[in-house]
Amino acid sequence: MAKRDYYEVLGVGRSADEKELKAAYRKLAKQYHPDANPGDKTAEASFKEINEAYDILKDPQRKAAYDRFGHQAFEGGMGGGRGPGGAGFGPEFNSSMSDIFEDLFGDFMGGNNRNRRGARGGGGAARGADLRYNMEIGLTEAYTGKTAQIRVPSSVACDVCSGSGAKPGTSPKTCTTCGGQGAVRSQSGFFTVERTCPSCQGRGQVISDPCGGCGGQGRVTKERTLSVNIPAGVEDGTRIRLASEGEAGVRGGPAGDLYIFLSVRPHEFFQRDGADLFCKVPVSMTTAAMGGDLEVPTIDGKKARVGIPEGTQTGKQFRLRGKGMPVLRSSQTGDMYIQVAVETPVNLSRKQRDLLRDFEKESRHNSPESEGFFARAKAFWDGFGS
Repeated sequence: MAKRDYYEVLGVGRSADEKELKAAYRKLAKQYHPDANPGDKTAEASFKEINEAYDILKDPQRKAAYDRFGHQAFEGGMGGGRGPGGAGFGPEFNSSMSDIFEDLFGDFMGGNNRNRRGARGGGGAARGADLRYNMEIGLTEAYTGKTAQIRVPSSVACDVCSGSGAKPGTSPKTCTTCGGQGAVRSQSGFFTVERTCPSCQGRGQVISDPCGGCGGQGRVTKERTLSVNIPAGVEDGTRIRLASEGEAGVRGGPAGDLYIFLSVRPHEFFQRDGADLFCKVPVSMTTAAMGGDLEVPTIDGKKARVGIPEGTQTGKQFRLRGKGMPVLRSSQTGDMYIQVAVETPVNLSRKQRDLLRDFEKESRHNSPESEGFFARAKAFWDGFGS
Protein backbone atom coordinates (compact mmCIF):
# COMPACT_ATOMS: atom_id res chain seq x y z
CA MET A 1 0.00 0.00 0.00
CA ALA A 2 1.42 3.39 -1.05
CA LYS A 3 2.39 5.75 1.75
CA ARG A 4 0.32 8.87 2.27
CA ASP A 5 1.88 12.27 1.78
CA TYR A 6 3.43 13.35 5.09
CA TYR A 7 1.88 16.82 4.86
CA GLU A 8 -1.51 15.21 4.30
CA VAL A 9 -0.96 12.95 7.33
CA LEU A 10 -0.44 16.00 9.57
CA GLY A 11 -3.12 18.03 7.79
CA VAL A 12 -0.86 21.00 7.00
CA GLY A 13 0.30 22.76 3.85
CA ARG A 14 3.77 22.38 2.38
CA SER A 15 4.59 25.91 3.54
CA ALA A 16 3.89 25.06 7.19
CA ASP A 17 6.60 26.28 9.58
CA GLU A 18 8.00 24.49 12.63
CA LYS A 19 5.33 25.93 14.93
CA GLU A 20 2.46 24.78 12.71
CA LEU A 21 3.97 21.31 12.31
CA LYS A 22 4.38 20.92 16.07
CA ALA A 23 0.82 22.11 16.79
CA ALA A 24 -0.66 19.73 14.21
CA TYR A 25 1.42 16.83 15.54
CA ARG A 26 0.44 17.40 19.18
CA LYS A 27 -3.24 17.58 18.33
CA LEU A 28 -3.21 14.36 16.28
CA ALA A 29 -0.90 12.48 18.66
CA LYS A 30 -3.26 13.24 21.53
CA GLN A 31 -6.25 12.09 19.48
CA TYR A 32 -4.73 8.79 18.34
CA HIS A 33 -2.49 7.94 21.31
CA PRO A 34 -2.82 4.23 22.27
CA ASP A 35 -3.60 5.19 25.87
CA ALA A 36 -6.64 7.11 24.63
CA ASN A 37 -7.68 4.30 22.27
CA PRO A 38 -6.97 1.00 24.06
CA GLY A 39 -7.21 -2.00 21.72
CA ASP A 40 -7.93 0.15 18.65
CA LYS A 41 -5.56 -1.08 15.91
CA THR A 42 -6.66 1.65 13.49
CA ALA A 43 -5.77 4.38 15.98
CA GLU A 44 -2.45 2.65 16.70
CA ALA A 45 -1.58 2.59 12.99
CA SER A 46 -2.55 6.27 12.64
CA PHE A 47 -0.41 7.14 15.67
CA LYS A 48 2.64 5.46 14.09
CA GLU A 49 1.99 7.20 10.77
CA ILE A 50 1.72 10.59 12.49
CA ASN A 51 4.99 10.06 14.36
CA GLU A 52 6.78 8.97 11.20
CA ALA A 53 5.59 12.05 9.31
CA TYR A 54 6.55 14.46 12.07
CA ASP A 55 9.95 12.82 12.58
CA ILE A 56 10.82 13.64 8.96
CA LEU A 57 9.26 17.09 8.64
CA LYS A 58 10.56 18.52 11.92
CA ASP A 59 14.15 18.17 10.68
CA PRO A 60 14.94 20.93 8.11
CA GLN A 61 17.41 18.79 6.12
CA ARG A 62 15.20 15.72 6.00
CA LYS A 63 12.22 17.93 5.18
CA ALA A 64 14.13 19.43 2.25
CA ALA A 65 14.94 15.96 0.98
CA TYR A 66 11.31 14.88 1.29
CA ASP A 67 10.06 18.02 -0.47
CA ARG A 68 12.31 17.21 -3.43
CA PHE A 69 12.11 13.43 -3.69
CA GLY A 70 9.11 12.39 -1.57
CA HIS A 71 9.23 9.01 0.17
CA GLN A 72 12.00 7.80 -2.16
CA ALA A 73 14.47 9.97 -0.26
CA PHE A 74 14.29 7.54 2.66
CA GLU A 75 13.96 4.23 0.85
CA GLY A 76 16.52 1.81 -0.49
CA GLY A 77 15.94 2.97 -4.05
CA MET A 78 17.82 6.16 -3.33
CA GLY A 79 21.07 4.42 -2.58
CA GLY A 80 22.92 3.42 0.57
CA GLY A 81 24.49 6.74 1.56
CA ARG A 82 23.70 8.18 4.96
CA GLY A 83 22.61 11.76 5.18
CA PRO A 84 21.91 14.21 7.96
CA GLY A 85 19.68 12.92 10.74
CA GLY A 86 20.45 9.28 9.95
CA ALA A 87 18.27 9.14 6.81
CA GLY A 88 19.48 7.19 3.80
CA PHE A 89 20.39 9.69 1.09
CA GLY A 90 21.89 8.23 -2.03
CA PRO A 91 23.83 9.73 -4.95
CA GLU A 92 20.73 11.37 -6.37
CA PHE A 93 20.22 13.37 -3.17
CA ASN A 94 23.88 14.37 -3.05
CA SER A 95 23.54 15.39 -6.70
CA SER A 96 20.53 17.55 -5.86
CA MET A 97 22.39 19.28 -3.05
CA SER A 98 25.22 19.99 -5.45
CA ASP A 99 22.72 21.48 -7.91
CA ILE A 100 21.25 23.68 -5.19
CA PHE A 101 24.72 24.87 -4.22
CA GLU A 102 25.54 25.69 -7.81
CA ASP A 103 22.24 27.51 -8.34
CA LEU A 104 23.13 29.74 -5.37
CA PHE A 105 26.85 30.23 -5.94
CA GLY A 106 27.60 29.08 -9.48
CA ASP A 107 27.61 32.54 -10.99
CA PHE A 108 30.25 33.64 -8.49
CA MET A 109 32.43 30.55 -8.01
CA GLY A 110 32.18 28.61 -11.24
CA GLY A 111 32.07 24.85 -10.88
CA ASN A 112 31.34 21.86 -13.03
CA ASN A 113 27.62 22.79 -13.62
CA ARG A 114 26.67 19.07 -13.84
CA ASN A 115 24.75 19.71 -17.03
CA ARG A 116 22.06 22.21 -16.07
CA ARG A 117 19.87 21.12 -18.92
CA GLY A 118 19.71 17.61 -17.45
CA ALA A 119 19.07 18.93 -13.95
CA ARG A 120 16.00 20.69 -15.29
CA GLY A 121 14.52 17.56 -16.78
CA GLY A 122 16.36 17.40 -20.11
CA GLY A 123 15.49 18.91 -23.49
CA GLY A 124 14.63 22.31 -22.02
CA ALA A 125 11.74 20.78 -20.05
CA ALA A 126 10.75 22.26 -16.68
CA ARG A 127 8.20 21.06 -14.12
CA GLY A 128 4.93 22.94 -14.05
CA ALA A 129 3.87 24.99 -11.05
CA ASP A 130 1.65 23.64 -8.28
CA LEU A 131 -1.82 25.16 -8.07
CA ARG A 132 -4.09 25.94 -5.13
CA TYR A 133 -7.89 25.78 -5.19
CA ASN A 134 -9.99 26.97 -2.23
CA MET A 135 -13.24 25.07 -1.70
CA GLU A 136 -15.95 25.75 0.89
CA ILE A 137 -18.26 22.95 2.04
CA GLY A 138 -21.00 22.63 4.66
CA LEU A 139 -20.66 20.69 7.90
CA THR A 140 -23.16 18.10 6.70
CA GLU A 141 -21.03 17.57 3.58
CA ALA A 142 -17.98 17.11 5.81
CA TYR A 143 -20.04 14.51 7.71
CA THR A 144 -21.14 12.49 4.68
CA GLY A 145 -18.26 13.19 2.28
CA LYS A 146 -18.95 14.06 -1.34
CA THR A 147 -17.65 14.04 -4.89
CA ALA A 148 -17.38 17.57 -6.24
CA GLN A 149 -16.79 18.90 -9.73
CA ILE A 150 -14.49 21.92 -9.94
CA ARG A 151 -13.40 24.09 -12.85
CA VAL A 152 -9.74 25.05 -12.77
CA PRO A 153 -8.03 27.43 -15.23
CA SER A 154 -4.46 26.22 -15.74
CA SER A 155 -1.76 25.59 -18.31
CA VAL A 156 -2.08 22.32 -20.24
CA ALA A 157 0.13 20.69 -22.85
CA CYS A 158 -0.32 22.18 -26.31
CA ASP A 159 -2.30 19.84 -28.60
CA VAL A 160 -0.60 21.18 -31.71
CA CYS A 161 2.99 20.34 -30.77
CA SER A 162 2.26 17.75 -28.04
CA GLY A 163 4.09 19.96 -25.55
CA SER A 164 7.44 20.20 -27.36
CA GLY A 165 7.08 23.89 -28.24
CA ALA A 166 8.36 23.27 -31.77
CA LYS A 167 6.29 23.52 -34.92
CA PRO A 168 4.96 20.08 -35.98
CA GLY A 169 7.53 18.36 -38.18
CA THR A 170 10.44 20.14 -36.48
CA SER A 171 12.24 19.64 -33.18
CA PRO A 172 14.29 21.74 -30.74
CA LYS A 173 18.01 22.00 -31.53
CA THR A 174 21.03 21.98 -29.27
CA CYS A 175 22.06 25.51 -28.30
CA THR A 176 25.26 26.43 -30.13
CA THR A 177 26.22 29.07 -27.56
CA CYS A 178 26.53 26.66 -24.61
CA GLY A 179 26.71 23.35 -26.44
CA GLY A 180 23.61 22.12 -24.69
CA GLN A 181 25.01 22.72 -21.17
CA GLY A 182 22.64 25.56 -20.30
CA ALA A 183 25.49 27.71 -18.99
CA VAL A 184 28.54 29.54 -20.30
CA ARG A 185 31.86 30.18 -18.55
CA SER A 186 34.37 32.98 -18.64
CA GLN A 187 37.76 33.41 -16.99
CA SER A 188 38.28 36.30 -14.58
CA GLY A 189 41.77 36.22 -13.11
CA PHE A 190 42.05 33.13 -10.93
CA PHE A 191 38.30 32.52 -11.03
CA THR A 192 36.07 30.83 -13.55
CA VAL A 193 32.71 32.57 -13.67
CA GLU A 194 29.70 30.58 -14.83
CA ARG A 195 26.42 32.15 -15.93
CA THR A 196 23.13 31.00 -17.37
CA CYS A 197 23.32 30.83 -21.15
CA PRO A 198 21.74 34.01 -22.59
CA SER A 199 20.69 32.25 -25.80
CA CYS A 200 18.65 29.37 -24.34
CA GLN A 201 18.04 30.74 -20.82
CA GLY A 202 19.60 27.63 -19.31
CA ARG A 203 17.48 25.10 -21.22
CA GLY A 204 20.29 23.79 -23.40
CA GLN A 205 18.08 23.83 -26.49
CA VAL A 206 16.59 26.46 -28.74
CA ILE A 207 13.51 26.39 -30.94
CA SER A 208 14.15 28.02 -34.28
CA ASP A 209 10.64 27.35 -35.60
CA PRO A 210 8.20 27.67 -32.67
CA CYS A 211 4.73 26.17 -32.60
CA GLY A 212 2.03 28.61 -33.68
CA GLY A 213 -0.41 27.25 -31.12
CA CYS A 214 1.64 27.99 -28.01
CA GLY A 215 4.40 30.32 -29.19
CA GLY A 216 7.11 27.81 -28.35
CA GLN A 217 6.11 27.33 -24.70
CA GLY A 218 4.65 23.86 -25.20
CA ARG A 219 1.55 24.75 -23.18
CA VAL A 220 -1.61 26.85 -23.38
CA THR A 221 -4.13 28.08 -20.81
CA LYS A 222 -7.46 26.25 -20.62
CA GLU A 223 -10.19 25.67 -18.06
CA ARG A 224 -10.50 22.06 -16.98
CA THR A 225 -13.25 20.25 -15.10
CA LEU A 226 -11.93 17.90 -12.42
CA SER A 227 -13.63 15.50 -10.02
CA VAL A 228 -12.57 15.75 -6.37
CA ASN A 229 -13.38 13.07 -3.82
CA ILE A 230 -13.90 14.61 -0.37
CA PRO A 231 -13.82 11.87 2.28
CA ALA A 232 -16.15 11.86 5.28
CA GLY A 233 -14.69 13.49 8.37
CA VAL A 234 -12.61 16.25 6.77
CA GLU A 235 -11.94 19.28 8.96
CA ASP A 236 -11.52 22.95 8.27
CA GLY A 237 -8.09 23.43 6.67
CA THR A 238 -7.81 19.89 5.28
CA ARG A 239 -5.67 19.72 2.15
CA ILE A 240 -6.34 17.27 -0.71
CA ARG A 241 -3.59 16.68 -3.27
CA LEU A 242 -4.35 15.83 -6.89
CA ALA A 243 -1.07 14.64 -8.35
CA SER A 244 -0.07 15.98 -11.78
CA GLU A 245 -3.22 18.12 -12.04
CA GLY A 246 -1.35 21.41 -11.70
CA GLU A 247 0.16 23.44 -14.51
CA ALA A 248 1.71 21.57 -17.40
CA GLY A 249 5.49 21.68 -17.58
CA VAL A 250 7.33 23.86 -20.08
CA ARG A 251 8.20 22.00 -23.30
CA GLY A 252 7.01 18.59 -22.21
CA GLY A 253 8.12 18.81 -18.58
CA PRO A 254 6.10 17.03 -15.86
CA ALA A 255 2.97 18.72 -14.58
CA GLY A 256 2.76 20.17 -11.09
CA ASP A 257 0.18 19.16 -8.49
CA LEU A 258 -3.17 20.68 -7.57
CA TYR A 259 -3.93 21.23 -3.88
CA ILE A 260 -7.51 21.59 -2.71
CA PHE A 261 -7.78 23.54 0.56
CA LEU A 262 -11.09 22.98 2.33
CA SER A 263 -12.94 25.37 4.60
CA VAL A 264 -16.07 24.26 6.48
CA ARG A 265 -18.93 26.73 6.89
CA PRO A 266 -20.38 27.29 10.39
CA HIS A 267 -23.59 25.35 11.06
CA GLU A 268 -26.78 26.87 12.47
CA PHE A 269 -27.09 24.18 15.18
CA PHE A 270 -23.74 22.49 15.70
CA GLN A 271 -20.28 23.59 16.77
CA ARG A 272 -17.44 21.19 16.07
CA ASP A 273 -14.47 20.24 18.24
CA GLY A 274 -12.48 17.53 16.49
CA ALA A 275 -14.86 14.62 16.03
CA ASP A 276 -17.33 15.86 18.68
CA LEU A 277 -20.33 18.09 18.08
CA PHE A 278 -21.97 20.50 20.51
CA CYS A 279 -25.55 21.71 20.26
CA LYS A 280 -26.86 24.46 22.54
CA VAL A 281 -30.55 23.82 23.28
CA PRO A 282 -32.78 26.39 25.00
CA VAL A 283 -35.08 24.81 27.61
CA SER A 284 -38.08 26.48 29.20
CA MET A 285 -37.94 27.25 32.90
CA THR A 286 -40.82 24.89 33.65
CA THR A 287 -39.27 21.97 31.73
CA ALA A 288 -35.96 22.51 33.49
CA ALA A 289 -37.70 22.65 36.87
CA MET A 290 -40.09 19.69 36.45
CA GLY A 291 -38.20 17.62 33.85
CA GLY A 292 -39.37 16.36 30.49
CA ASP A 293 -38.26 15.07 27.07
CA LEU A 294 -36.73 17.01 24.19
CA GLU A 295 -36.29 16.12 20.52
CA VAL A 296 -33.06 17.53 19.14
CA PRO A 297 -31.62 17.45 15.59
CA THR A 298 -28.59 15.33 14.72
CA ILE A 299 -26.00 15.97 12.00
CA ASP A 300 -27.40 13.17 9.82
CA GLY A 301 -30.76 14.97 9.57
CA LYS A 302 -32.55 12.76 12.07
CA LYS A 303 -33.93 13.31 15.58
CA ALA A 304 -32.69 12.19 18.98
CA ARG A 305 -34.72 12.15 22.20
CA VAL A 306 -33.09 13.55 25.32
CA GLY A 307 -34.55 13.15 28.80
CA ILE A 308 -34.26 16.30 30.94
CA PRO A 309 -34.29 15.42 34.65
CA GLU A 310 -36.05 17.55 37.25
CA GLY A 311 -34.00 20.53 38.42
CA THR A 312 -31.72 20.79 35.36
CA GLN A 313 -29.52 23.89 35.41
CA THR A 314 -28.04 25.99 32.61
CA GLY A 315 -24.76 24.50 31.37
CA LYS A 316 -25.75 20.89 32.02
CA GLN A 317 -24.50 18.60 29.24
CA PHE A 318 -26.01 15.40 27.94
CA ARG A 319 -23.88 13.04 25.85
CA LEU A 320 -25.19 11.17 22.81
CA ARG A 321 -22.61 8.52 21.92
CA GLY A 322 -21.73 8.03 18.26
CA LYS A 323 -23.76 11.03 17.09
CA GLY A 324 -20.75 13.20 16.24
CA MET A 325 -18.49 13.41 13.19
CA PRO A 326 -16.66 10.47 11.61
CA VAL A 327 -12.90 10.38 12.17
CA LEU A 328 -11.10 10.76 8.85
CA ARG A 329 -10.03 7.43 7.34
CA SER A 330 -11.16 5.32 10.29
CA SER A 331 -14.25 3.55 11.57
CA GLN A 332 -14.49 5.77 14.65
CA THR A 333 -17.17 8.38 15.26
CA GLY A 334 -17.28 11.21 17.75
CA ASP A 335 -20.06 12.07 20.19
CA MET A 336 -22.67 14.79 20.33
CA TYR A 337 -23.18 16.92 23.43
CA ILE A 338 -26.44 18.70 24.24
CA GLN A 339 -25.76 21.88 26.23
CA VAL A 340 -28.80 23.10 28.16
CA ALA A 341 -29.57 26.82 28.39
CA VAL A 342 -32.52 27.50 30.73
CA GLU A 343 -34.59 30.31 29.25
CA THR A 344 -36.05 32.98 31.54
CA PRO A 345 -39.67 33.84 30.60
CA VAL A 346 -40.26 37.22 28.92
CA ASN A 347 -43.34 39.33 28.05
CA LEU A 348 -45.22 38.13 31.14
CA SER A 349 -48.95 38.81 31.50
CA ARG A 350 -50.39 40.17 34.75
CA LYS A 351 -51.70 36.73 35.69
CA GLN A 352 -48.27 35.15 35.07
CA ARG A 353 -46.63 37.78 37.25
CA ASP A 354 -49.11 37.09 40.05
CA LEU A 355 -48.47 33.34 39.77
CA LEU A 356 -44.73 33.87 39.97
CA ARG A 357 -45.14 36.11 43.05
CA ASP A 358 -47.24 33.40 44.70
CA PHE A 359 -44.57 30.86 43.75
CA GLU A 360 -41.86 33.07 45.27
CA LYS A 361 -43.85 33.30 48.54
CA GLU A 362 -44.20 29.51 48.68
CA SER A 363 -40.55 28.86 47.75
CA ARG A 364 -38.59 27.21 50.53
CA HIS A 365 -35.09 25.98 49.67
CA ASN A 366 -35.94 25.61 45.97
CA SER A 367 -32.82 27.51 44.90
CA PRO A 368 -29.94 26.05 46.92
CA GLU A 369 -27.18 27.57 44.80
CA SER A 370 -28.62 31.07 45.10
CA GLU A 371 -29.28 30.68 48.83
CA GLY A 372 -25.80 29.28 49.41
CA PHE A 373 -24.11 32.08 47.49
CA PHE A 374 -25.83 34.87 49.41
CA ALA A 375 -25.26 33.10 52.72
CA ARG A 376 -21.53 33.04 51.99
CA ALA A 377 -21.67 36.66 50.81
CA LYS A 378 -23.30 37.70 54.13
CA ALA A 379 -20.56 35.97 56.09
CA PHE A 380 -17.98 37.73 53.90
CA TRP A 381 -19.50 41.14 54.63
CA ASP A 382 -19.83 40.35 58.33
CA GLY A 383 -16.12 39.54 58.39
CA PHE A 384 -15.28 43.03 57.22
CA GLY A 385 -17.65 44.58 59.77
CA SER A 386 -16.09 42.84 62.78
